[in-house]
Amino acid sequence: MKKAGKQLRLKLQIPGISIKLEPYDTINNCNYESRSKQTVVSDLDGTLLRGRSSFPYFMLIAFEGGGIIRAFLVLLFSPMCWFFYHCISESCGIRLLIFITFAGLKVSDIEAIARGTLPKFYSEDVHSQTWKVISSFGKRYILTATPRLMIEPFAKTYLGVDKVLGSELHITSNGIATGLLVGPGVLVGRAKEKVLKQEFDDANYPDVGLGDRPSDYFFMSLCKEAYIVLPNDTIPAASKDSLMNSIVFHDGRLVQRPTASIALLTILWYPIGAILAILRIIVGIILPINVLTFVYKFLGVCVVVRGNPPMKTEHDNGKGYLYVCTHRTLLDPVMVGVALRRRVTAVTYSISRLSELLSPIKTVPLKRNREKDAANIKTLLQEGDLAICPEGTTCREPYLLRFSALFAELSNHIVPVAMNTKMSMFHGTTARGWKSLDPFYFFMNPMPTYEVTFLDELPLELTCAGGKSSFEVANYIQRLLSQSLGFECTNYTRKDKYTTLCGSDGSIPPKPQDTLGS
Repeated sequence: MKKAGKQLRLKLQIPGISIKLEPYDTINNCNYESRSKQTVVSDLDGTLLRGRSSFPYFMLIAFEGGGIIRAFLVLLFSPMCWFFYHCISESCGIRLLIFITFAGLKVSDIEAIARGTLPKFYSEDVHSQTWKVISSFGKRYILTATPRLMIEPFAKTYLGVDKVLGSELHITSNGIATGLLVGPGVLVGRAKEKVLKQEFDDANYPDVGLGDRPSDYFFMSLCKEAYIVLPNDTIPAASKDSLMNSIVFHDGRLVQRPTASIALLTILWYPIGAILAILRIIVGIILPINVLTFVYKFLGVCVVVRGNPPMKTEHDNGKGYLYVCTHRTLLDPVMVGVALRRRVTAVTYSISRLSELLSPIKTVPLKRNREKDAANIKTLLQEGDLAICPEGTTCREPYLLRFSALFAELSNHIVPVAMNTKMSMFHGTTARGWKSLDPFYFFMNPMPTYEVTFLDELPLELTCAGGKSSFEVANYIQRLLSQSLGFECTNYTRKDKYTTLCGSDGSIPPKPQDTLGS
């Protein structure tokens, strides 16, 4: 007797000529039509995600939550975890990895990383074939050995998962993770079967179960149909557009998913990068700005300048130019000055005292008071060139946030500047970390790149002096810069960014209407 959807088939194993009995069909034979009223339950690593190892995500938790020392310990003990996993039991290896990663971390930090950092990396590794099947079901469950706190924010927000059944961390009364587990412990093998039986009654088991290894057969046997996801390095990741929401904002310092090799390279580079960053920052402070392009190139920092910026510091009315920049890092105004080979003044909504002291150009904080800020900016323009980032906060992804319209009311000599960055190891921005270290982390990259593209000065008829409203001017410049960079405009603001990283969804709001020059 066979259960519906299950087939006994012979599969040739490599190497050798041994024959293995596989109890389930492969996922490519799963019919995903007319499943909107049915339930699917899937394993995570190797099934819903292409990667069979969860190590990179534990490393992200360790680095972002515990720093470089914690990351080093996770990497140091990873061979032992691997040995336990493959030679003793899956449960032992995962327990050790969980303990080293989580012991002593605040739950609030774990939740923040799971919400703001992990989704970016998870989204880049979603198995396209598995996602095509899962997304066709009305109810979706994930059953995994990974701690629930790690995967739940991504699964619910970006995959539309109804519930995550994962290993549960033991939390102290004051919100500290002990690194131990509660309940059935690590959800592998029989533990997954037990949890699934607790979640569903005998007559209402999921319609389809998906797994990738023999230990998953226990819970898959309870489902009406079950399919195996075979290892296949050629399967592409699901497109980001196919997920439930787009990831506009994300946090964390690491640029690449820290596999074992990348994690080792990052940890070895860290002290070298720290020394190099200090040198690069000191050079920017003590040397004349007109030679920094050449000195930075010698130190591995590439500043690419495009377009035709104004050659003089003043226009015909004797005031400075207003450079309106997209906001990628705190260094945007500095790099505008480096590209111009003359110092400009920067106005910013928030900057640490340390960043202000280390800045090679004059920085003036705004008060978020419209009248006072307007008067301050007008005074600064009388003194010379001024750089401003109307988005009010940085965005890493190819999106532009809504532009504040205040700048458009204060000058008719506006030069849009499209800023973009390339970083291979560390992000030069953060939402929850120490912002004063943002330039430090940017310069820690082996060969960071800044692209500065000067667009033509805005014609007088397209400014407020030409009869346009400040909102029309701001929207037009936003659209102009987005087209130059190949980015997408959004209506998100600084407040939306921090709200999103604290738990709101990541859907993109309607594009602002471009009413100027259309």
